[in-house]
Amino acid sequence: MKLENIKLKTDYLNFDEEFFHKVKPTPLKKPFLISANNEVAKMLEIDKDELYNSKFTDLVNGSYILDGSEPFAMCYAGHQFGYYVPRLGDGRAINLGELKGEHLQLKGSGLTRYSRQGDGRAVLRSSIREYLMSEAMHALGVPTTRALAVIGSDENVARERWEKGAVVLRVSPSWIRFGTFEYFYYKRKHDKLEQLADYVIEQSFSELSQKENRYILMYEEIVKRTAHLMAHWQSVGFSHGVMNTDNMSIEGLTIDYGPYSFLDDYDFDFICNHTDAEGRYSFGNQPNIGYWNLSMLLKALSPLINMDKGKEVLERYPTYFTQHFHSLMCAKLGLDESKDRSKLIQWLFNIMQNDAVDYTLFFRTLSEYESKDEIGKLFISDKRIIEWLEEYEKELPCKEDMKRVNPKYVLKNYMLQEAIEKAETGDFSLVDSFLYIAQNPYEEHEEFSRYAKATPHKFKALKLSCSS
Repeated sequence: MKLENIKLKTDYLNFDEEFFHKVKPTPLKKPFLISANNEVAKMLEIDKDELYNSKFTDLVNGSYILDGSEPFAMCYAGHQFGYYVPRLGDGRAINLGELKGEHLQLKGSGLTRYSRQGDGRAVLRSSIREYLMSEAMHALGVPTTRALAVIGSDENVARERWEKGAVVLRVSPSWIRFGTFEYFYYKRKHDKLEQLADYVIEQSFSELSQKENRYILMYEEIVKRTAHLMAHWQSVGFSHGVMNTDNMSIEGLTIDYGPYSFLDDYDFDFICNHTDAEGRYSFGNQPNIGYWNLSMLLKALSPLINMDKGKEVLERYPTYFTQHFHSLMCAKLGLDESKDRSKLIQWLFNIMQNDAVDYTLFFRTLSEYESKDEIGKLFISDKRIIEWLEEYEKELPCKEDMKRVNPKYVLKNYMLQEAIEKAETGDFSLVDSFLYIAQNPYEEHEEFSRYAKATPHKFKALKLSCSS
């Protein structure tokens, strides 16, 4: 499909203007394409050749508007680090419309009504990180938004230092957040809350549209998807960093990649966001925060559903999480999930925590080791892990499928920083290389094998800011 033949839908604009702000993107100076994602283009049925002409760069820059598009920013609220903020909204993101069930959005495209003290911009480093990481998560089977392209520019943007402005064109089945519901609940505009719920059901849970109890069923689906998302994060060793309710998707997707990180060494208490002094969003606390955020969503939905029934649904969250996490970890270990392996799994985590073992490297090595010594070399002392291996091997693990679920590569922060530093000199070769690795994380990629090793000590446990 050619760009001129695309026609977007903007059903969200059927609401009144309290839901959104119509606003045109503010183009960057001297834009240029850094990278385009052929896989996402294929999903959207956009011709590959269209990605590499100037009109496509103009689309990402906001200076070329597709047919049917009426750009707008969405309004929402949210609990940030546990405290309610009555109005947030898309402060640096502008929605273009829907194509093939995916909503196109420009991140870094200029000021909106909701920018507050911000400048509406994104910088090169944060844009490259989101572009690559969303694709890496998708390839690992983790529900996530994705990105079609990232562009750079000659425009200066002030952060901790002067940096170059960039824009990511990202896509999602929905950009509605827990905080979208919170906005209308705390405004006591229950009619609009109901309109929003009906829209979400139509867009995301259409099988519920004719059910009398559709609102409680919608909430149950959100609870289940959120529990499964948290299980996925924990199983791959991903730390989001900013699990505010405005960063929680009603579709159960990973959204708003900011100060995220994959684990280097396994550390239950790892904090990737340097502003999170108390560790509210630490790696190990993510499942608990998922539950807390869902309790805030339940409160926001209270005008529409019976609270007693809602609490019953919420209390299923731990079971949904535990069952799915157990299933995912059994797959990583090559074990039949019909038997309770929780003690074996926790025993392993305790050993890894004590010996500061690289999370991804351990499971990949476990997928293909031939002698216990290969595993033992990853640990400070091999005694405890050898004891674990002896018990593990009694369970007769099936290694045949383990390499398909234990990646050789994840995009660790030091890798991304290397790509960013090259990009800041005008060399974008690592962006494309890491995109390929991100999309094929289980393959060997011999030329990049150094990235499959344990993270160099000086780069471990990097903490990032929200502008990262």
